[in-house]
Amino acid sequence: MLQNEIKECFIELGQFLEQFSTENYTKNDTVKNNSLFYNQMVDLIDLSQSHNGWFTKENVCFSLDSWAKALTKENIEKWLSAYDFSTVKEKTVGLILAGNIPLVGFHDFLSVLITGHKALIKTSSNDQHLIQFLSKYLISLDQRFQDKITFVEGKLENFDAVIATGSNNTARYFEFYFKEKPSIIRKNRNSVAILTGKETQEDLIHLGEDIFRYFGLGCRNVSKIFIPKEYRFDSFFNAMFTYQDVIKYDKYANNYDYNKAVYLMSNYKLLDNGFLTLKEDENYASPISSVFYEYYENENEVAEKLQKDVDKIQCIVSKNPILKSIQFGQTQKPNLWDYADNIDTIAFLTTI
Repeated sequence: MLQNEIKECFIELGQFLEQFSTENYTKNDTVKNNSLFYNQMVDLIDLSQSHNGWFTKENVCFSLDSWAKALTKENIEKWLSAYDFSTVKEKTVGLILAGNIPLVGFHDFLSVLITGHKALIKTSSNDQHLIQFLSKYLISLDQRFQDKITFVEGKLENFDAVIATGSNNTARYFEFYFKEKPSIIRKNRNSVAILTGKETQEDLIHLGEDIFRYFGLGCRNVSKIFIPKEYRFDSFFNAMFTYQDVIKYDKYANNYDYNKAVYLMSNYKLLDNGFLTLKEDENYASPISSVFYEYYENENEVAEKLQKDVDKIQCIVSKNPILKSIQFGQTQKPNLWDYADNIDTIAFLTTI
């Protein structure tokens, strides 16, 4: 397949996904193959939470909306314009996907196919239905995708390169098992926000989106905040109150109760609003329903710490452009060119 043909299919896929950008859905009869796939997609979204209790209809639709907005001709052209594909020869790339949030591995899937390679995919049991369904839609647009997309249940075999995402523990296994192959191995990362105390209420409400979207399960979710000495939490908690309904989800509520109990039994000092706990901690990876905080003297001090720990950080939310940060509320709205772990996937795929 020519790259332009692959691009066109993903643009069509974006138009298909756009119908499911909100929980109300908006059917567009001009979308290709809608008669075959629209109702099936509705059923799949409705069943997603039964497959994975964290995959609420709201969060699945948010993910689909993000991809619908990403998969436009303008975005794809802008993304790929920086690369030279003239020397790329088709290879089989193994993908070991995570499953913490809906379609978390879709960017790797897209990157492999759009660079002209074949994708050999091992999905997470937590997120196996959505990406397989979207693959079927792509195949319906062009049957040649049938030879380019393969899903496997056992271990990966007969591949030329691999992109694997997992924990720090599984990464050690991946690094050993795939040591003879070109690879990208992703480990645990977390995202942070740097507050100055001068944020508006709107800023802090947007920060709540960075914290609570997908229940905080993504590496792009803010799990820690840096705050100046004498910071007052009143405005922060007032803004977080916008997201109080999160406690209505049993899995989140169970985590909140458990983690709070563990903290209290350990005599940790906590700030608590009934659905979110704040704990002073130098670590980055806070448990579900909790955010760590750490005081700082000045922002340069924080910048130095984050630079030292760059391999642990996915996103930095701040109004300070020096930190190469992103705006409040944007962590779970990455562009196609915002690469996980800051590793350029397309550059890797054009050189294997």
